Amino acid sequence: MANSYSQIYLQAVFVVKYRAAVLEKSWRPQVQAVIGNLINEDGCKTIIVNGVEDHMHCFFCLKPVVAVSELMKVVKAKSSKYINDHKLTKEQFEWQPGYGVFSYRQRDIEQIYNYIKNQEAHHQKKSFNDEYLELLKEFEVTYDDQYLFHELM
Repeated sequence: MANSYSQIYLQAVFVVKYRAAVLEKSWRPQVQAVIGNLINEDGCKTIIVNGVEDHMHCFFCLKPVVAVSELMKVVKAKSSKYINDHKLTKEQFEWQPGYGVFSYRQRDIEQIYNYIKNQEAHHQKKSFNDEYLELLKEFEVTYDDQYLFHELM
């Protein structure tokens, strides 16, 4: 009998609608735990979820039968619902449409884990926009500038 084997490591990055800095440090770990549990409930394996006031990073092993698009749809919808149900923000909370997703090798795990773990220190030196553009360029992702950053004017 033939078997199938896989090890698919992904980092997903998504931002608060209009890049609003509303993910408060005091309750952010709750939301990160919710996001990690949502990833695990879909049969994937969360490695780390962390972020700052305007965006989140999720590093996880993808189960091959799970579509990334469906996983991100569930994670973003249910985590938004959690934030709104618990009234963690003053106004209605939403994630910005879309996300970035990037794949890694086994030997990259520790480096990516530490990068995500240290997001606050990282963003004292580099803006989200610069970080995200670097990821897109590093992974040679074609993108349209008009859809990248939806910020409040």
